[in-house]
Amino acid sequence: MDEDNRTLSSDFTLTGLFTHSKASGFLFGAICAVFFMATTANGVTIFLVHTDPHLHTPMYFLLSHLSFINMMYSSTIVPKMLADHSVGKGTISFVACTAQCFLYMGFVGAEFFLLGLMAYDRYVAVCHPLRYPVLMSRRVCWMILASSWLGGALDSFLLTPITMSLPFCASHEINHFFCEAPTMLRLACGDKAAYGTVMYMCCVMMLLIPFSVVMASYTRILITVQQIKSAEGRMAFATCSSHVIAVTLFYGAALYMYMLCRSYHTLIKDKVFSAFYTILTPLLNPLIYSLRNRDVMGACDVTKKKNSDR
Repeated sequence: MDEDNRTLSSDFTLTGLFTHSKASGFLFGAICAVFFMATTANGVTIFLVHTDPHLHTPMYFLLSHLSFINMMYSSTIVPKMLADHSVGKGTISFVACTAQCFLYMGFVGAEFFLLGLMAYDRYVAVCHPLRYPVLMSRRVCWMILASSWLGGALDSFLLTPITMSLPFCASHEINHFFCEAPTMLRLACGDKAAYGTVMYMCCVMMLLIPFSVVMASYTRILITVQQIKSAEGRMAFATCSSHVIAVTLFYGAALYMYMLCRSYHTLIKDKVFSAFYTILTPLLNPLIYSLRNRDVMGACDVTKKKNSDR
């Protein structure tokens, strides 16, 4: 009982992403800029999709929600990290750490599933273009979105209790910049074999299901494009390239963090990969989809023109 009370009442200390080197100031400024640009870019994407009639399509409907998820999971981590660096103290309570872990798992899990199901949208667009309005109706889009959020919620409700129910009776110093599940598991004491196995199985399932949808969808897309054998076919596949890039970046970092054997991990690598998909990916996603998409750029130009005419 005393041990449980000590676990629940004690604060954790986050060592953070920054060091006390001369480069820490530059790194702090860079992350501030990246976070501001990511929040702005995702916000602009959401605004354009909901205000421009030309973007009222299933693909952009899903893209706007992807932007919302990017903003949310980045906001659960980056402001706290920047504030800790500013005040020179990285203390976080057990309750706050649990909440951060819960929210982060939920948003990232939702993005796993949404990116996977967005591949189905591209599959229908390329392989069944005439049936696209039926197969990707408004009802189907909401089902895809609901499935993504349900998968994210399941991720949170499974992994957060497993992680935070462990006894943290040793050091309470988290050698990371947020309460990430693998790092918290490493910090816990006692028999962690069962917890580690369950967590690994959950992560495999959360990654395997959406990744299988992506692989199946793009296998069918490649087969269809090869059968077309024309410039039209190559252009059809080019419409999927933005999604392929986004999936590769996000899933690649997640596969390293949650599925690669722990013997290949180091504290520095874990921080770098975590920073990549929590800080950089929310900025890269809107840039990838916008810069490679004439519809989004066109909507942005129209908005600028309307503002200048006023």
